[in-house]
Amino acid sequence: MADTSTDEIAGERRQLINVAYRLLGSLAEAEDAVQEAYARWYALPRGRQEEIVSPGAWLTTVTGRICLDVLGSARARRERYVGAWLPEPLPDRAEWGHGEGTDPADQMVLDESVTMAFLVVMESMTPAERVAFVLHDVFRYPFVEIADVLGRSPAACKQLAASARRRVRAVRAPVTATVQADAVRQVKEAWESKDIAALVDLLDPAAVMTADGGGMVGTALRPIEGGARIAQYMVAIAAKAPGLELLERPVNGVPGLVAQRAGVVMTVASFVVTDGRVTRIWAVRNPEKLRSWARDGQVLSGGSRVQP
Repeated sequence: MADTSTDEIAGERRQLINVAYRLLGSLAEAEDAVQEAYARWYALPRGRQEEIVSPGAWLTTVTGRICLDVLGSARARRERYVGAWLPEPLPDRAEWGHGEGTDPADQMVLDESVTMAFLVVMESMTPAERVAFVLHDVFRYPFVEIADVLGRSPAACKQLAASARRRVRAVRAPVTATVQADAVRQVKEAWESKDIAALVDLLDPAAVMTADGGGMVGTALRPIEGGARIAQYMVAIAAKAPGLELLERPVNGVPGLVAQRAGVVMTVASFVVTDGRVTRIWAVRNPEKLRSWARDGQVLSGGSRVQP
């Protein structure tokens, strides 16, 4: 008979949040999915709970099915989304001084499977590919268990994961944290000084910048292509935002930039650096996706201001 103590069940929450965020790219949706899984567990008769050998495996299966349903409906919702949709960026708990708590962001394990580049690639996968890949390649669940989540054969799940893996291979291996941090710092300094020539030199000629405002704040609705155009856009934004403070902070475990004004986080930017130049920038400005970056009225420090 399984031990279905409250502590054991509650102890699965961290793992479930990590699975759900990687599947959905949203902390809020991940939290909702995990809460729904727990609600279904507690709705089971006591006798049925005791029959379940591994409550953790049961919760993971149910969470996976819930996420699969969310991913299916998300495509329709994102077609109505204003502008580009980007995954929700994650702060670094140690960097921001947040202690371990109940907030989903505090429970995330930050590794290569949550970088913005990785999550953006997963957006190109079908829901079934995404579930098969995340559960198998990231969390090492066997295909027999994944088959139960997807309602397909283990062989079919293996094919789905292989297809997803081919997409992920298209993402070039990230540079070292030191190289990434150096490039981000140079972009920050050039941005602060409104030096278009320096920015153009730091950006790959074929660089692409994508911003997510969700229709709630002003931002470019379509990706900006080309290093020169991106540099001009960044300088124009700086000119319109006197007092904007730029901080170098980890974003999803990788060096990035945070822009705040009067202590309020306005933008969280992620970068891809290839051969010493920035090739991709993802700027999240939707306030609903930035709640984890300044909780309890916390004002962040350690940045430099962009002067008018």
